[in-house]
Amino acid sequence: MLRVRGTSRVIAVLGDPVAHSISPEMQNAAIAVLGLNAVYVAFRVPPSALPAALETCAALEIAGNLTVPHKATAVASIGLLSPLAGRLGAVNTFWAEAGRLHGDNTDVAGLADVLAHLEAPAPWLVRGTGGSARAVVAAAAGMRVPVLVASRSPDRAHAFCAWAREYDGTLEIVPDDGRTAGTAINATPLGLGAADPAPIARDRLSGTHVALDLVYGPGETAWVRDCRARGLVAADGRELLLAQGAHAFERFFPGQRAPREQMRAAVHRALSG
Repeated sequence: MLRVRGTSRVIAVLGDPVAHSISPEMQNAAIAVLGLNAVYVAFRVPPSALPAALETCAALEIAGNLTVPHKATAVASIGLLSPLAGRLGAVNTFWAEAGRLHGDNTDVAGLADVLAHLEAPAPWLVRGTGGSARAVVAAAAGMRVPVLVASRSPDRAHAFCAWAREYDGTLEIVPDDGRTAGTAINATPLGLGAADPAPIARDRLSGTHVALDLVYGPGETAWVRDCRARGLVAADGRELLLAQGAHAFERFFPGQRAPREQMRAAVHRALSG
């Protein structure tokens, strides 16, 4: 059972909005099972207040996570970035040492875990060109997987591919050219709304074996359910939430191994209502 004391270490997720986050349930389950003297909470931080909030975290030695819309803008306020976070221009995990903030990006390791578990075949078709799509590119670069980029805007797709080649000149990445994709990944917010269209059309999934939706919510997204009904191996964003959260936990508590099964159970409880 989680006990909060006057000496408890505070860990927080900063976002706007953030009330919907289930990271507190997941991380507090891990803290409780390991008997650690800490508590994980959510703070709504408007974009204009982020620099001051991070300065306070550094002074009080509060560690935490960053979610929408702060992953990119926080880079300017965190003095010591991991090479990965610096190259991506996005940070989702931070902690303080001697009054200075360190930052890393655990989304990439989380995605690599999930896609390896799904045995995601190449090439990967990613829909989107935002921060989540950047994490997909970094995972693909590490796993040496070619990528196809789908976007409503051809100009954005081309610009994103140019950025990706700067990130890793050996990565094979092009705007979607229609070839068969082994794996389809939704890296857009499509699916959060009940009336949203499918992020990737049915006829584009001919020959695809795996679908990963980075969106999650109670139950599963309509796209995941449809993909599974068509025989694809399909998963939603709760698996990424768990995997990146486990890597973040191990940044917060060096030497501790994240209890992933207990964290997974907490995520499923939170999303079952």
